[in-house]
Amino acid sequence: MRPDLLVRILPFVAAYIGVYLLVARRAPLGFSAGRLEVQLLFAGVATPLLFMAAAVAQLWLTRRRGVLNVPANGRDAWFQAGFYVVNGPVEEAFFRGLLQGGLGALWGAPLGFVIGTLTYVLYHRLGRWAWPDTFATALVGVPLGLAFWFLPGPASLLGVSLAHIAATCGFLGPGPYLLKKLGLL
Repeated sequence: MRPDLLVRILPFVAAYIGVYLLVARRAPLGFSAGRLEVQLLFAGVATPLLFMAAAVAQLWLTRRRGVLNVPANGRDAWFQAGFYVVNGPVEEAFFRGLLQGGLGALWGAPLGFVIGTLTYVLYHRLGRWAWPDTFATALVGVPLGLAFWFLPGPASLLGVSLAHIAATCGFLGPGPYLLKKLGLL
């Protein structure tokens, strides 16, 4: 995880902060609570749904490919979940806030959505993910991109970040650990 922090997390944070400090119109970047009740309602509904959907997608992909890395124990699963609590909001700030929100403000929301979502999905291929796993990230990228775009109130990374954490936990770490504990793997 240390290389991940240096190669991905810190550069994404630096890029977001750099743009945030340089631009005059910051609202599209999503660094606000938005309409808090809407963000929390979205997160409350999307979080369990995306966790379960991601775990089911991982189960299907695992049965197809025949192999999956599963955390060694509950402590390892929780440790991984802690990392995803950092990773999810950082990815959302970069792909949803900076790319979708920032480019959407420049070139229109539809183009910002397409660029942010495609970049998010294809970015996972850089991590040497197999193509089916890479495409599975669209199951998160599309709904979160639409939510960032269409939820009422000012743009906010809050709801989509919480849902992103849950989806990642369903697909990696805690989700596979739970699937193994339930005897589904």
